[in-house]
Amino acid sequence: TNLNTEKKNMATIEHLDVLIVGAGISGIGTAYYLQTRCPQKRFTLLESREAIGGTWDLFQYPGVRSDSDMHTLGYSFRPWQDAKVIADGPSILQYIRETAAVFGIDQQIRFNHRVRRATWSSADAQWTVEAVRGPDQEIVYFTCNFLCMCTGYYDYDQGYTPVWPGVEQFTGRIVHPQQWPEELDYTGKQVVVIGSGATAVTLVPAMAEQAAHVTMLQRSPTYIVSRPSRVDGTRGIHRVLPGKLAYRLARWQSILFGIYFYNLTRRRPEATKQTLLRLVRMQLGDDYDLETHFAPAYNPWDQRLCLAPDGDFFAAIKAGKVSIITDHIETFTEKGIRLLSGNELAANIVVTATGLTMKIMSGVQLVVDDVPVDLAKTLIYKGTMYRDIPNLASALGYVNASWTLKCELIAQHICRLLNYMDRHAYTQCTPRLWDHSIAEEPMMGLTSGYMQRARDTMPRQSTRNPWKMHQNYLRDLLSLRFSSVHDGTMEFTRRTDHALQKVSAGKDMEEETTKRRH
Repeated sequence: TNLNTEKKNMATIEHLDVLIVGAGISGIGTAYYLQTRCPQKRFTLLESREAIGGTWDLFQYPGVRSDSDMHTLGYSFRPWQDAKVIADGPSILQYIRETAAVFGIDQQIRFNHRVRRATWSSADAQWTVEAVRGPDQEIVYFTCNFLCMCTGYYDYDQGYTPVWPGVEQFTGRIVHPQQWPEELDYTGKQVVVIGSGATAVTLVPAMAEQAAHVTMLQRSPTYIVSRPSRVDGTRGIHRVLPGKLAYRLARWQSILFGIYFYNLTRRRPEATKQTLLRLVRMQLGDDYDLETHFAPAYNPWDQRLCLAPDGDFFAAIKAGKVSIITDHIETFTEKGIRLLSGNELAANIVVTATGLTMKIMSGVQLVVDDVPVDLAKTLIYKGTMYRDIPNLASALGYVNASWTLKCELIAQHICRLLNYMDRHAYTQCTPRLWDHSIAEEPMMGLTSGYMQRARDTMPRQSTRNPWKMHQNYLRDLLSLRFSSVHDGTMEFTRRTDHALQKVSAGKDMEEETTKRRH
């Protein structure tokens, strides 16, 4: 029966010019640019979940918010209107859904379609995409000329939780932020949040509003900076300029300051570190033990900086609602956690804000001309395509700036690429590495735990263009928007080229067989 169903589905394959996988912030943005810059292209979006929004629909933990301002996290083609530019998760989700509805993109989405395999045929110049649909896990197929993977780089099904001794004897509740239970009541409870990254820094002050006390338990500190969450519309450029122009200028101001600050941290790490600690001291006072709890051993931007909008994290500490413990876990106990120092933390609820599990392209299996692809052995081209993989791009944002900035550049570049191929009747574009002497390095240079755990499964980058993955908007602007599409690295071919190659290969094999017989 399953075989008959599969044959039936194969016989009713739907063909598309472009298939977008993922209906989150990057998928909606890619769809917008496709329908405005490549109106001749027929496309659809496959979304594995039941709703638009990706990350912003998945994460439901208290206080979930952006750590980038909405001038840059928002789309350039639909300016963010709210004065609160460090926005909460529900507001961002509403913005994404409204954007999809305004431009009719929501009508192009197929929900509950989880893509699990994509097979490329050079002879046909197309991908065959296999997905499972709905609760019955029905297998369905699509073909497309170009495949856009807008699935992010982490596993939506589960986050990362270390294995600790004694967990089974703990009588309280243990939750991971990625699977936050709606019914969880932490009012008046003792809460321990394990972790010191962006999720922990967001959760802690939010939970402290109702919990009896929240303890953030960290193995090592993280750099945390305070920033206003709102823009005063009666001051500065917002007072004297029209709304759209003020938005564009605010967007560029944010972009340029981010680039400047990141480069400053790279050039003068120790001076930047002291400045960041001085700002924390201004928040918590001279008596607080900054060296233990807020002075990481690594330099700024070796790992991501964490954001405290309006200093909410520091305010919760000063109010006595939050405390930080820097120590290691020896074991869980019946009533809490015993530390290596010998101290024991009482807890009714333990939140494991211990990070993500990275899974690029959602673990979709790729096959190119009958050869399975090992992404860990590929090189990333211009931060979006991959060596020897034709007609496929993935949307991966910045780690040191807003995700959307890079994803918009990638979407615009895909449109340039598709239009160029149409003008010249090309059917296949494939990044090729001609210089095999170039050095390779990890795709992302952060030392964060989730990055280090995934190093052996992620694509690689080189130290030279176009195989270098820049974390710099201006460089990517030149590379993706203004540089030549036909750059000497991208190989363009037509379907007839592959047919001729196949005939030529067949003749060569026939001649070789004849020679052997004689």
